[in-house]
Amino acid sequence: MVSPHILHLCRARERVTSAVEKHPDGAPGEIFHQLYGHTSRERRPGKVSHGPPPPSPSAWKQALQCGRWGPTEPSRLFLQAFADSLGCLDEGPTLGVVSPPLMGSHGTISLTVMAPLLEIARHCSNLIVRAEREVFFTTSVWQPSEAQRLTRNALIELSKRAGQRGQRVSVRIMFDKAAIANLFDAHWVVRPAEWTPRAIQLPAPEEIPHVDMEVLSFHRLPLGTLHAKFCVVDREIAAVMSNNIEDNDNMEMMVQLEGPVVDSLYDTALITWKKPVRSPTRPVPDDESSYSTSSHESHSTRGTFDEARPEAVAEGIQLPEHSAEDPHYDDDMVCEIARVQSQYSANTYQSALQATNRHLNATAKLPIEPAIRDIPEGDEMTPYVFTETLHPVPMAIVSRPAYSPFSKTSLHVPQNEAWLSLIRNAQRSIFIQTPDLNAAPLMPALADALRRGVEVTYYVSFGYNDAGEAIPGQGGTNEQAARTLLAPRAPHPPVLQVPILPRHAKLLIADDAVAVQGSGNQDTQSWFHSQELNVMVDSREICARWREMVERNQNTRLFGRVAGDGVWRDVEGHPAAGYTGDPGVAGGIVWGVAGMFKKIRDAGGL
Repeated sequence: MVSPHILHLCRARERVTSAVEKHPDGAPGEIFHQLYGHTSRERRPGKVSHGPPPPSPSAWKQALQCGRWGPTEPSRLFLQAFADSLGCLDEGPTLGVVSPPLMGSHGTISLTVMAPLLEIARHCSNLIVRAEREVFFTTSVWQPSEAQRLTRNALIELSKRAGQRGQRVSVRIMFDKAAIANLFDAHWVVRPAEWTPRAIQLPAPEEIPHVDMEVLSFHRLPLGTLHAKFCVVDREIAAVMSNNIEDNDNMEMMVQLEGPVVDSLYDTALITWKKPVRSPTRPVPDDESSYSTSSHESHSTRGTFDEARPEAVAEGIQLPEHSAEDPHYDDDMVCEIARVQSQYSANTYQSALQATNRHLNATAKLPIEPAIRDIPEGDEMTPYVFTETLHPVPMAIVSRPAYSPFSKTSLHVPQNEAWLSLIRNAQRSIFIQTPDLNAAPLMPALADALRRGVEVTYYVSFGYNDAGEAIPGQGGTNEQAARTLLAPRAPHPPVLQVPILPRHAKLLIADDAVAVQGSGNQDTQSWFHSQELNVMVDSREICARWREMVERNQNTRLFGRVAGDGVWRDVEGHPAAGYTGDPGVAGGIVWGVAGMFKKIRDAGGL
């Protein structure tokens, strides 16, 4: 239910972004709490969920009044999930990590990337070099890697281009490198002398003379991790992604947002940054009609991929790959797509299967040979896909703040309520892709959906972070958690599939109509502790394209189905190499602690 208090918050004209424009020396974090913190009814964020409200036309009507929907018409499923997410704001309007008037919005998704991590890093490097005024780049893990080198080189190229224009560009980078300094300030300012050495390797100020760069490390000790991953460029384009800045063989997902929803993400960027920002910002329109979204034209798209295709991919021409060692920046997204697709398509020197396998193994510690003989013509992997719709679609920011204590009381937050609402109100199907699926509130919700006859399909990663998830209280490994849903008593057991290469994308789609994409995993850490950022999208067309990309760019559906005991086995009935079985409670403690120390040591923390 949307209370009068929430309705008042959402219809207010003031938001953090507009307040910062009026008071450029003010700290966005302080402004956020001045505007909304004093209205909280509970001091502890998201302390208790008060039970699921039943779907109601009144809730839909109230939710409709709480967003900037422009020419769009949100569906009932979307409005109910939005209303349930808004309900958290009664306990604390800051729980959404966005000004309430900007929580519901609309826009377009001009590009979707579903590919190895490096393809997203390549696209982000292109976004950075095209910036004209300002870049906010937020991630969780930052490690020396090809992704880091792509970002570093892009900043140097950005400075060069800004100098040629006679301009300066503001860049703010935020990541999570927990340290003792975070005890004194969760938003620890990283100085140039600290960001240039081996552990971070960002360019020194003299290497980027036309860029004003600031760097923060955010972590609320002990468990309040910064897990949100997004980038906002010139307040015109935003990328919401699942990946970190590191080297691994994960399959990841990124969406590029344009239109009014970018203002919501910029507002979140300011709030997350917390400290004063002094770069000029364009005003947020009070009247959403000032956006020409009904005839929206992408800032990054000129032409279509079909126009670029005949010159390269269709003729089997392999364009030079964009890399840190040999940069090839593109002027627009059409050229980007042509370049990337040429790397995955058949040409004179390699088949589509060979090209794809080479890219999937590019940063893998243990390369894996293909499980199929060839990729049929027309079924090539498509890492970059245009997903821009003719008209904008309803969107909502459904996030959660960082929560540091060991308790699990921070449940009633927009992210969790959106997920639960979509699962609770789905009538036909639920699809989830996530590295781990074991959060305690999620399991009974999925079990209830199965009892209602809803088809539940979820893709998780084989052995992903098993050492950490096996620790009591963390929800268990994917195998352990799956048994509760695959039990014989379930009248309609879910389709559970695991890929051998890690899939790190985070996606939930209900009834093929409403989706949540972003940084949030379906595990204990993301549900109760980490700061996350997700966007909820109301579009059957986009959901269909995303499902098509999932199946086209992964072989999970073909090879990943698990047995009734939650264990994946090969054609001969043997578990995969590295399978350790259920460690039990005592074994989980030993295994988990040892695994965590190894993870910290490998990251350079010990």
